[in-house]
Amino acid sequence: MISVAFRPDGRTVVSGSNDNTLRLWDVASSSELRRLEGHTPSVYIVAFSPDGKTVASRSKDETVRLWDVASGSELRQLQGHTDRVESVAFSPDGKTVVSRSVSRSRDSMSRDNTLRLWDVASGSLLRQLQGHTGSVVFSPDGRTVVSRSDDKTLRLWDVASGSLLRQLQGHTDRVESVAFSPDGGTVASGSSDNTVRLWDVASGSSLRQLHGHTHSVDSVAFSPDGKTVVSGSRDNTLRLWDVASGSLLLQLQGHTDRVESVAFSPDGRTVVFWSKDKTVRLWDVASGSELRRLKGHTESVKRVAFSPDGKFLLSGSDVTRLWEL
Repeated sequence: MISVAFRPDGRTVVSGSNDNTLRLWDVASSSELRRLEGHTPSVYIVAFSPDGKTVASRSKDETVRLWDVASGSELRQLQGHTDRVESVAFSPDGKTVVSRSVSRSRDSMSRDNTLRLWDVASGSLLRQLQGHTGSVVFSPDGRTVVSRSDDKTLRLWDVASGSLLRQLQGHTDRVESVAFSPDGGTVASGSSDNTVRLWDVASGSSLRQLHGHTHSVDSVAFSPDGKTVVSGSRDNTLRLWDVASGSLLLQLQGHTDRVESVAFSPDGRTVVFWSKDKTVRLWDVASGSELRRLKGHTESVKRVAFSPDGKFLLSGSDVTRLWEL
């Protein structure tokens, strides 16, 4: 299993796998509900629409596919990318999907390197955003997307028009991770320059730089109340920062390999991070103490997700595991 996600109601899980399929699972019984087939290579990314009725998937076959959860049937293919699609996400209202493609070709004439916005209802291409090669995230209100890139910048785009609103400059190396605050007013970014930066969305100005990591910052996330940012780094540590002051609140250590990604629990009291050391660890935000260490995977953990009520955790690696918290 490469990718996993909870349905918004927490009752169903979708997984993507190297066997070219998606599978829907019942959380209560752990039974397979249905298998979605159509992609030709491995399925790397899966995502539920906000209403839970549709699943989006991406694969090495250069397509994004939309699936009906109730029947398991393929609704439509979003075609147009000429290279591997690296990420896909729904807008908060579920009406738009954004996809990102990155070229592996050395031939400049055949490179894609675009962000594309698609209409979910019709499958039509709404607009194409060019100039960035990194991941893209919707703002909470769905009106703006932020993209990151190897060119050391972030860009804010208007979803309705596709126009570039502003470029955020300051990092001295490639930008590895990006996240919006819950209120949409701030963006956090992590970089190979070993720093985390906080940006004002309205002006594009840098609010503060967070120093302390000794290696690339590959993951950042805001707490649900927006007061704290967590960062995960290749220095094998996790750090919690106060958004208002930029001060370091906690440094969490224990992994024996780089931290792949980080996430807050829905109530903001727990932070989870997973690593190439094949473990998932849960930490108490208030005290900084390790709550649980989830072992059992025999390969690097690729994806982790909390259920909406925070009672379960999904981890995707060689197999998908469902943990009761």
